[in-house]
Amino acid sequence: MSEVQKMRGAEVGDHGLKKHDIKVSTVVFMIFCLVAAGCYGIEEIIPACGPGLTIVILCILPFIWALPFSLVASELGSARPQEGGYYKWVQEALGEFWGFQAGWWRTVSIYIDMVSYVVLAGGYASSQWNFSRPEEFLLKAAIILVFVYINIRGVKDIGVVSTILSILVMVAFGLVAICGFLHWGEGTDVSFQMTATETHGISDWFFLIAGGISIGMWMYSGYESMSTIAGEVSNPQVIPKATLITVPLIAAVYIIPTVAGLGSLGQWQDWAPDGDGVGYGDVVATFWGPAFGVIFVIIAILAQCSIFNTYIASGSRGFFSLADDHLAPQILVKCDKKHGVPYVAISTVAVVCLLLCMLPFGFIIILDVTMLVASYILVYISAIVLRKRIPKEEYQFKIPGGSGVLSVICIVPICVALFSFFINGSDCYLAGAVGMVSGTILYYIWRRRYGGLTKKNPQLFPANKRTGLAVGDTRKIAFMLLLLSIFNVIACFFMPWYENGWEADSYFDGMLPDANVDTITTIIYTGLHVFTAVCAIATIIFYIISKKVEPAKK
Repeated sequence: MSEVQKMRGAEVGDHGLKKHDIKVSTVVFMIFCLVAAGCYGIEEIIPACGPGLTIVILCILPFIWALPFSLVASELGSARPQEGGYYKWVQEALGEFWGFQAGWWRTVSIYIDMVSYVVLAGGYASSQWNFSRPEEFLLKAAIILVFVYINIRGVKDIGVVSTILSILVMVAFGLVAICGFLHWGEGTDVSFQMTATETHGISDWFFLIAGGISIGMWMYSGYESMSTIAGEVSNPQVIPKATLITVPLIAAVYIIPTVAGLGSLGQWQDWAPDGDGVGYGDVVATFWGPAFGVIFVIIAILAQCSIFNTYIASGSRGFFSLADDHLAPQILVKCDKKHGVPYVAISTVAVVCLLLCMLPFGFIIILDVTMLVASYILVYISAIVLRKRIPKEEYQFKIPGGSGVLSVICIVPICVALFSFFINGSDCYLAGAVGMVSGTILYYIWRRRYGGLTKKNPQLFPANKRTGLAVGDTRKIAFMLLLLSIFNVIACFFMPWYENGWEADSYFDGMLPDANVDTITTIIYTGLHVFTAVCAIATIIFYIISKKVEPAKK
């Protein structure tokens, strides 16, 4: 094991974290909650893409998105089971700067994810029982506070709650599948037509795929999230084992009930995730009676709570790990003496969720996906780099087939991720790009203020005294801004062609349906052009600075 890895591993537990004995089955249920906890969210893909294309997306994404990342997360997790997980993997492979970007992007995306589950839970409840806006907010606030409290009690309690809720969810969707297949073809407008609208060119196919691929990628993401609490698990090797079990389990939970619901109830144009349209609960309510529908709504709420519960653990550990490396405010590493959990980091979840929980579901996903997939790209690159660095004997699990197979497994989803950057529209792209550059800005501020890894070990991680950053960081910042500038230029040419003919409700998840579409696009495109210019100028500035302040490469 390298000197760098020895030093990093010794840091786990220094702030009072406690280890817990957790079984493979418990981790399976926790990952199930992190990734899926039911089919909720697919309802938005169906009317956007069409029933046939929805099924195709759900069948293809496990192979080009979920399985590759679960394999990579399992391999890296088996060799590097430590608190911080994916953040530490990228840090070891690519350095402090890129590690921070991965940790910041994914942690922010997890925080946004958590809000979406509270939004869904409140939406289902409000639709069933006609809550007013204040009543809906009070329910959401209660969900947030209850599950934050459970997380402050420790990882073991999280696992118990996740196990119970996961079993309820799987039974519920099993009943939907059984009911749907028993009543196949009995509904109205049963159809598996491929697309929601007629296609007349490649841009139409892009638009239809865009309607589902981002949500689909989001629904098949999260396999790495357990890695962030590996330092609190007595035998962290249970995490890679559980990860590989959950991939086919989650694919089945998505695909089978969806096929059964569309084939029995139909009405694919009316499906919706917020309880106002047709959903999975309507399948059992229509054919087996309203009581089953009420029960299913309750389970839907519990399902969102289960995902929220487990994501609190994962997301809060992201900020804990950044703070532990002196790359975020030090108050975030404070742990509860009794339960051994970072209670300050967990409490930040409550604050963020309370502030954002009344936003619409689709808009929240827009904010999330770009930073999510950007962090995944860094993990894939890190897997290729670390395969060459980590000795064979340190791997408890290794993807078969050698480095060539690993490269293919990583490159395919990287291409999917890059594709997803552009097909969600200029509003999504610009919001995501600004979110990405926030990592660079905060790294520059926090590294200089808190000292970074230099504060842990100045010999292994020397600072550049002229910048206050790590040696070579100005080069990396310039490269990051260069990549973003290139993507921005592509977006400036691609978006006007791609969005030709879009209406106002195609932007911002339909939040501005009555606005003038020309006004919307003028504002977005102007913002994109200005942002592109700023990134390009900043690239030049940091490149010039790097030439003056960085030591010459040997």
